[in-house]
Amino acid sequence: MPELEPDQEIQEVDQELPQQTAAIAGEAQCTSASRSFLSAFKHRNYRLFFIGQLISLTGTWLQIVAQSWLLLNLVSRAKAELTLGIVSAISSLPILIFSFFAGVVIDRFSKRNIIVVTQISAMLLAFALAALTNWHIVTVFQIAIIGFLLGTVNALDAPARQSFVIEMVGREDLHNAITLNSAMFNGARILGPAVAGFAVAAVGMAGAFFFNGVSFIAVIIGLLLMRVPPAQPKAGTSAWLEFKEGLRFIRYNRMVKALLIMTGAVSICAMPYAVLMPILARYNLHQEAQGFGYLFSAVGLGALAGAFTLSAMGDFNWKGKMLLVGNLTFCVMLILFSTARSMSFALPVLFVAGWGMMINMALTNTLIQVSVPDELRGRVISVYTFMFLGMTPVGSSTAGLLADKVGVEGAIQLGAILSAAVALLLSPRFFHTKQTALSSDQCR
Repeated sequence: MPELEPDQEIQEVDQELPQQTAAIAGEAQCTSASRSFLSAFKHRNYRLFFIGQLISLTGTWLQIVAQSWLLLNLVSRAKAELTLGIVSAISSLPILIFSFFAGVVIDRFSKRNIIVVTQISAMLLAFALAALTNWHIVTVFQIAIIGFLLGTVNALDAPARQSFVIEMVGREDLHNAITLNSAMFNGARILGPAVAGFAVAAVGMAGAFFFNGVSFIAVIIGLLLMRVPPAQPKAGTSAWLEFKEGLRFIRYNRMVKALLIMTGAVSICAMPYAVLMPILARYNLHQEAQGFGYLFSAVGLGALAGAFTLSAMGDFNWKGKMLLVGNLTFCVMLILFSTARSMSFALPVLFVAGWGMMINMALTNTLIQVSVPDELRGRVISVYTFMFLGMTPVGSSTAGLLADKVGVEGAIQLGAILSAAVALLLSPRFFHTKQTALSSDQCR
């Protein structure tokens, strides 16, 4: 790609990107009206992907719950907040470091093969944690190291999986596939923590980690059974220039840039509630592992309801407005949850929080995906992963330190207020988006 003078570059990008975004969104709108909620399942590759991911993600949530409880058993009450925050930050640090550049690799090579390698790596790490726990030699340091290695795997795996969806279903079923993925993820969020509570009680934490390792086999088999065309590796283009090309698209697309900034704010300020939830579960709600699992399941059930809400609404024109509603609902419910002293109050509040979180996440993902040209998808989604997952270390460590000073409740409340404030500040850039509001003539 020839280098442009700065003024010429800005003028050219300002002219081309809105047209390109409108054309891509137009194509998505024209086909979506006739698609059903399950239209993505007509694609064999997506069916294999969905089933494998559902099993694997259930195992992943099982491990998340078991690992949080294991850490609480390894440290004193006085060190609980700081330990959970630091371990979560270390686990997410590789995403902060590597995911920004992972998109260049994803856009160059077979996404299916990349995901196979990352899933095998994650499986081996789960078995390693199971073995250490079973032999009663596991330490906080070992958990942090395994978390760092798993975060390195996820830095490549997460954007590769999201970018792979369009290759399985095509652009016409992309919106439906994103909705189904949200339902799948949160179905696993419901099942995994619920299973975790019983699994920890029945087979111990080592057994829970082992079952997570076994769950990866399903997705690996599904990936290997897929029929995908051979990848055509790119040649002759500098990786640095390709990376800059993706950043240039984001820089001059006001809506995508605003959505990415808002996603980072949610990750830093609001999402660390999950890191602090074990402390509220044990010391405010007086729950053990099973009750802690119910709290996570309540969030997942609400998020699943959010996915079905979006599906029932179809391809509506006011996604920006609904996105803001979801964000603010999530933040308000987090503030209420921080005050909970009984499960009868905490569970319905977390259900509504999960609903708002899903509305926010799914619509952000959809608006970004329909605005990105296919050849830049891996790079832009990698930046989205960076903002959504890579900012977690900042949020987790800050939440842990803040909770140590002002208490768990104050840390959650302050984070929710800041996240809502950023959403309100940026809302003019996406609030009135009309990307899907097209005439019937355009659909023809």
